[in-house]
Amino acid sequence: QVRLVESGGGSVQAGGSLRLSCAASGTRYTDCSYYAMNWYRQAPGKEREFVSSITRGGTTSYADSVRGRFTISEDKAENTVYLQMTSLKPEDTAMYYCKRFTCGNNYWGQGTQVTVSS
Repeated sequence: QVRLVESGGGSVQAGGSLRLSCAASGTRYTDCSYYAMNWYRQAPGKEREFVSSITRGGTTSYADSVRGRFTISEDKAENTVYLQMTSLKPEDTAMYYCKRFTCGNNYWGQGTQVTVSS
C-alpha cells in the first residue's frame, strides 16, 4: 500500500519561502515503469488545482500561477519529493497535497497547510 506523508507547511509573510516534503513508502511493489509525483492545492471554497509535477524521468511541469517561483525536485534515494516555494503570495494560501500516479492509480497524502499573510 502506497503511503504519502506531506510536511513543511506553515505560516509565512508574503515574500517568504517554504519547502514542502512528500515522503513516499510502500512504492517498491506497487510502481510500474512510469510514475509521476504531483503537488496540488486547495484553498477554502475552491476546487483542488494542479501546482506542479515531476515524472520518473525528471520532466517537470508547473501551473502558470507558480512558474518561476516554485521548484519541484525528487530525491530518489529517500523516495521524497520536494516543493520549494519562494516569493510566496497570499493567494498561495491553501492545503497542499501530494499525489503519486502509477499503474493507473492515484495515491494521495493527507495534506499540509500553507498560510501566507500580507
